[in-house]
Amino acid sequence: MPDALASIARVTSTEPKLAAAAPADTTNREPEARVDRITLIRPAPRWPHLDVRELWHFRELAGALAWRDVAVRYKQTSIGVAWAILQPFLTMVVFTFVFGRFASLPSNNVPYPIFSYSALLPWTFFASAVALAAGSLVANRGLVTKVYFPRILLPLAGATVPIVDFLLALTVLFGMMVWFQVWPSLAVVLVPFFMLMAFVTALGVSLFLSALNARYRDVPYAIPFLLQIWLYLSGVVGAISAFPEKWQWVLAFNPMTTVIVGFQWGFLGTAAPDLAKSLIGVAATATFFVVGLWYFRRSEPKFADTI
Repeated sequence: MPDALASIARVTSTEPKLAAAAPADTTNREPEARVDRITLIRPAPRWPHLDVRELWHFRELAGALAWRDVAVRYKQTSIGVAWAILQPFLTMVVFTFVFGRFASLPSNNVPYPIFSYSALLPWTFFASAVALAAGSLVANRGLVTKVYFPRILLPLAGATVPIVDFLLALTVLFGMMVWFQVWPSLAVVLVPFFMLMAFVTALGVSLFLSALNARYRDVPYAIPFLLQIWLYLSGVVGAISAFPEKWQWVLAFNPMTTVIVGFQWGFLGTAAPDLAKSLIGVAATATFFVVGLWYFRRSEPKFADTI
């Protein structure tokens, strides 16, 4: 098959079809028309694209997949959703003793515990989204090989699941803000934008890794190592502003630095992120997503054979 036709797109349209005319019957009249759904298979363009109409048509399936993953995540656990709070909270305690007390890393003029926890919230969301979505195709190989649906729904649902954990853990941040008497700034209204950046970045990385994982089974072993290094390059353990200026520009190509600095700017009232560095982070987010979507679409026709 030529490269230009390396993937297929499912185009769905609805056309009315008139039924054959039936003799007039005043007692038991049949409907005069019916609507059939026609599915056309056409070659997809090589450039990365999203069929928004088709995704909307399968929106109920996307919701069912996401809800299933949420339910399975805490099924038969002794403390249930409390794990969503314990994970970032206990990590914050360890970071406070190691990096706050002993290493004395800078924390943007706020107490280190709340600095660390506010950075861990968007980071934990991002790391969980990547970990869940990257393995979504292999975890659902039965669906991929037997039923047609937009394959992108699987990593999309996996990246959506950690939103529940994020909202639960956010309540602890509110309590810490009251305890340390740290109040949000007007920039708190921009926090959803920064979290959207984290979501799009996680989805782009997951699209690439999930397609790669369908072919190479050693990808799951590399993901924890990748995320561990990424954490220390994202301003979670110490303020990015303490780095030399040239390294701040280098770290600006990591979208999670912009996300964390913007998140803390909104909730803790710390210094605003540099506009030029933030634009680099936004561009990096778009690049991650486009490259991930391109590789996912390019590999999609081979999923059923390689998975």
